[in-house]
Amino acid sequence: MQVQPDERVDQLQAAGVKIIQSKEVFAFSLDAVLLADFAVVKKHSRVVDLAAGNGAVGLFVAPRTDNQVTMVELQARLADMAKRSVALNGFTNVDVHQLDLKDTTSVVSKDSVDVVTCNPPYFKLDPGHVTNPNDHLALARHELTTTFKIVAQTASDLLKCQGKAFFVHRPDRLEELLQTLVEAKLAPKRIRFIHPKADREANMVLIEAVKAGKPDGIRILPPIVVYDADGQYSPEVFKALYGKEATRG
Repeated sequence: MQVQPDERVDQLQAAGVKIIQSKEVFAFSLDAVLLADFAVVKKHSRVVDLAAGNGAVGLFVAPRTDNQVTMVELQARLADMAKRSVALNGFTNVDVHQLDLKDTTSVVSKDSVDVVTCNPPYFKLDPGHVTNPNDHLALARHELTTTFKIVAQTASDLLKCQGKAFFVHRPDRLEELLQTLVEAKLAPKRIRFIHPKADREANMVLIEAVKAGKPDGIRILPPIVVYDADGQYSPEVFKALYGKEATRG
């Protein structure tokens, strides 16, 4: 397995997973780790990860199921990195498709999936908005080739009745996100805000939605605080990253 000159191999210790990264193209962030931790993946869950990037979320949840995990990524370079990471970890239950996510049902049957995860582009492409000059990063962060409406409808098409979708996104779009999910027949059920510090506003939000779920009944979970007052990872975030309690002293 070849690693390109601009690439490195990192490890998410909590999942025991190695992943090929490149700061020139894409490297996963804490949002991917927290989304994978938030997602409820059971022993036999059939999983699809949309907008997979270099495969972080799909790779992190793969050890938790003996069923198939399918990752879908539009960008050829990132899909290739994800495929090489699958081989690096020796996963036999993970496949990667370089594909526009709206076409996922061409490789995965409708109404066949237990869990969909997605860390989608966060930013709308507003008139006059300046995107990242790096095309790989621009596509990952901005809705250049997809929208949350497409993401939600694709997730709904893939999921079985009562299947669950898990997303991470930005709180300033929460009203729109929830409305879009409902329109796609995905009932929002759990919401958890992520704050950089206890005295800072949330900068991310985790959302769980259930296909054909009953309306109402949304639960707002306790927030995740990333850093404590000393600038160290909070115990919960440390455990999500390293799989163990932090030793403080």
